[in-house]
Amino acid sequence: MNRLVEAGHEVALVVTQPDRVAGRGLQLLQSGTKRLALDLGLEVFQPERIRDQAAQARIRQVGADVMVVVAYGQILPASLLDSPRFGTLNVHASLLPRHRGPAPIEWSILSGDTETGVTIMQMDAGVDKGPILAQARVPLAPDTTAGPLESQLANLGAGLLVETLDKLQRGAIRPELQPAEGATRAPRLTSEDGKLNPATMSAQEIDRRVRALSERLGCWITLNGVEVKVIRGHIDGAPGDGIPVATADGTYVIDEVQPPGGRRMTAAAWARGRR
Repeated sequence: MNRLVEAGHEVALVVTQPDRVAGRGLQLLQSGTKRLALDLGLEVFQPERIRDQAAQARIRQVGADVMVVVAYGQILPASLLDSPRFGTLNVHASLLPRHRGPAPIEWSILSGDTETGVTIMQMDAGVDKGPILAQARVPLAPDTTAGPLESQLANLGAGLLVETLDKLQRGAIRPELQPAEGATRAPRLTSEDGKLNPATMSAQEIDRRVRALSERLGCWITLNGVEVKVIRGHIDGAPGDGIPVATADGTYVIDEVQPPGGRRMTAAAWARGRR
C-alpha cells in the first residue's frame, strides 16, 4: 500500500479480514493490513465472507479500475475478479507456474530451489493459473530462511506491481499464458510438517525444513527423550558448539533450540543444562 500511495495511485478501498480474537487475553486484534491502511488514512472494509452478495456489491460500488490481491485468504468469485476495467492482479511470491498455492515461499526452500521471485498475474477462476504480466527473479542462497526471504520478495513485489500498473494504464503490457510444463503445487503446511525424524529424513531434508518452517510453524526433534524446538542448525562444516544428530543420510548439527516452556538458547547451553 505504501508503494502504491507513494507512486500516486489512488487506493479507493482496502479489503482485509475481520478483526480476530487472539492471545491469552482474548483481545480483538487488527490485521497488519488494516493498521497500515488506517495510518495512511484509507477506507477499510472487512467482510466476513467475500462471496456474500452484499460484500461484492460494496466492492463494486467503488468503481476501481483495477483490484490487487496479496495473500487475502479467501477465494474471490470470478464475477468479482472481472468487474474492474483492468481486472484483478495478484502478487504471487514464486516464479509461476512453479509453486502454485498458499505457501510458495516455504516450498521454494523445501524444494531446494536455487532461485525464486515474484509474479504479477491476472487472476482468473483457477488457482494461480492466470496469465502472467510480469516477473522478477532473485537467487536463493543455500542458507536462506523463510522470514528474510518473505521480506525481500515483498519489497520486490511492491516495486514490480507499481511498474506493472503503470504499463497497464499505458497499454504497454501483454499478458502471457502460463506454460503447462514446470507447474508445481505449494499446498498449505501444518505443524505436522515441522516434526523432524532423523531416522527417516536426511540431513539435507531436515535443514530445509528448519529453514522453511521454524520461524512460523516451528520444527521439533526428540533429543534424549525430550522434544525440543529447533530454531537453527546446519549441515556443513564442523559441529562447533552445536549438537550433531545422525540422520538417514548425513549429520545435521543443531545450533539453537527452545525447550518446552523455556527460552531460546544455544544447543550447547541446553546440553549443559541437561548434563
